[in-house]
Amino acid sequence: MKKAILALADGTVFEGMSFGAEGERTGEVVFNTSMTGYQEVLTDPSYKGQIVVMTYCHQGNYGINEEDMESNRPWVEGFIVKEPCHYPSNWRSTESLMGYLGWHGVVGISGIDTRALTRIIREKGAMEAVISTVDADHASLVQKARASKGLVGRDIVKEVTCKKPYIWEEGLWTLWKGYRGAQQAPLEKKFKVIVYDFGIKRNILRNLVSAGCNVAVVPASAPAEDVLKAQPDGIFLSNGPGDPDAVPYARENVRKLIGKKPIFGICLGHQILSLALGGKTYKLKFGHRGGNQPVKDLKTGRVEITCQNHGFAVDLESLKGVAELTHINLNDNTVEGLAHNELPLFSVQYHPEASPGPHDSQYLFGRFVKMMEESKR
Repeated sequence: MKKAILALADGTVFEGMSFGAEGERTGEVVFNTSMTGYQEVLTDPSYKGQIVVMTYCHQGNYGINEEDMESNRPWVEGFIVKEPCHYPSNWRSTESLMGYLGWHGVVGISGIDTRALTRIIREKGAMEAVISTVDADHASLVQKARASKGLVGRDIVKEVTCKKPYIWEEGLWTLWKGYRGAQQAPLEKKFKVIVYDFGIKRNILRNLVSAGCNVAVVPASAPAEDVLKAQPDGIFLSNGPGDPDAVPYARENVRKLIGKKPIFGICLGHQILSLALGGKTYKLKFGHRGGNQPVKDLKTGRVEITCQNHGFAVDLESLKGVAELTHINLNDNTVEGLAHNELPLFSVQYHPEASPGPHDSQYLFGRFVKMMEESKR
């Protein structure tokens, strides 16, 4: 394997071995605390623009398989692991993690002190970085990292959203049967839902189908007028990458939909809905990424362990009198869920579809269906 170098904008440099494709990539370096689920992390469009370091030391032991893809390709700018597994063992595996990264052009680095790197990010915050297998000059790489644009103010959604509308029919995966899609016995579907694709994960769509929804996906820039003409029973706002303030067209379209149809938002969709209601967002120091984030449902008092991936959060004070806080992060007390005081709409910052992660929050898809039922009546 070839030598690889990771250089941070603060001047820190790590030397390791190339893991994946050769080349050079820049992005915001962030850490993910999940022990499993590297494949779902790689193919989550929300990671566009970011270099991800996995805090769990061993990665790649169960390989790669087609069924666990959250989109049709990896979106991370780079991937950092402590110790890669070159010979995976799993009955569904079709190739190694290293082979998958190389095939898709993802530059990675292994063999560095990922604990030290994570500590730097926690203390100084997420920052721009560069991974290179072609430039061995430390000073040059640090300068490239400092010159990187960063995520604030950049519209990355336009790079990950679908190009044209499509219908989704696949339901949730079950052991021995796989995904329950159109080729099998049809699921009972009562509600027509239009999904705004800001960088959606496939398992969100599967949960909507299995909850009883006919799902139609539209691009992030789809006009609100066209969405309403389709006469949906509800609107879903998906996850996605980057700064919610950098997607003004999404905010304006959602603003036109508020009060017209029930709305459910997740992650970036939660932030865009909050902006459409007149709220504000801000960038977190190092964000929340992993499958072990504790969230409290303030209505029930129940604590959920959740899957998360975001670097921005909603300012609760900016929505005072408009929306109520429904969920809170128990690590730092940031906003994890909101509901409008009068209108049929709610949103959460975390990922109830999991994949990877626990299924504690899957009930939220049922809550959305119930909201559409009540709205119909």
